Amino acid sequence: MIEHLLSSSDLDLETATLVLDTAAEMAAVSGREVKKLPTLRGRTVVNLFYEDSTRTRISFEAAAKRLSADVINFAAKGSSVSKGESLKDTALTLQAMGADAVVIRHPASGAPHRLAGWIDGSVVNAGDGTHEHPTQALLDAYTMRSRLGRLEGLRVALVGDVLHSRVARSNVWLLRTLGAEVTLVAPPTLLPVGVDSWPVQVSYDLDSVLPKLDVVMMLRVQRERMNASFFPSVREYSRRYGLDAARMGALPEHAIVMHPGPMIRGMEISPEVADSTRSTIVEQVANGVSVRMAVLYLMLGGMA
Repeated sequence: MIEHLLSSSDLDLETATLVLDTAAEMAAVSGREVKKLPTLRGRTVVNLFYEDSTRTRISFEAAAKRLSADVINFAAKGSSVSKGESLKDTALTLQAMGADAVVIRHPASGAPHRLAGWIDGSVVNAGDGTHEHPTQALLDAYTMRSRLGRLEGLRVALVGDVLHSRVARSNVWLLRTLGAEVTLVAPPTLLPVGVDSWPVQVSYDLDSVLPKLDVVMMLRVQRERMNASFFPSVREYSRRYGLDAARMGALPEHAIVMHPGPMIRGMEISPEVADSTRSTIVEQVANGVSVRMAVLYLMLGGMA
């Protein structure tokens, strides 16, 4: 039973593998003509989003509905939050309404951890500031295992804006737990302070690492979180850290290309790479529903 999912580091090897195996069972259900299961009938899942989101919010909504849960979508814009209501008072309101699980996205790192202390229900971190996004890491790991057959020993590079990426942080911790080897590739200005203490290798040269990889994951350049110049120009960034057809050709034949989305075509990744057979970008979105079904199932009823 999973009580909360706040960080990838909360998951040991056994639990992470259980989520991935359960997601595979959910994917089989999603392939049926009738996609719904009655598992969470009578349960209420609240999507509490303080930041804009398309993929993650809709993915959690689809996951909960396929498990027959009641879903409440709560957007900060147009709610009492815009009038100054605190996260704690919002949490107490949700508690009074009988929320069994709250899926929260918030611009402040640590907000899901605070929420978990205020309500009786389960809390899923759907992205908090630049901290973590654990279900994204789980769906990425699921996609790698589906395509390549294993996670143990895989050589994975996370490329680009590591500094502002909660996806990168969650992937680092989860992939290490699952036995993969992780390399961060970025300009020095886009690496976090203290990265030398992370269980990763670091490179500033994308071309030098490509021939050794099983997976290359391009990260979104999060310009909305940047209040200074972190690289000279878009053109210079793309020249040094963008994945184009020539660079894709340097990868081993079996290697796959990933991106958590939304992607900036032509900057982080070229259209021909994004749309190639090596790309798993569309699969990642589909797999996200199965993985989030697995998380909700294991939290709210699967192990009861």
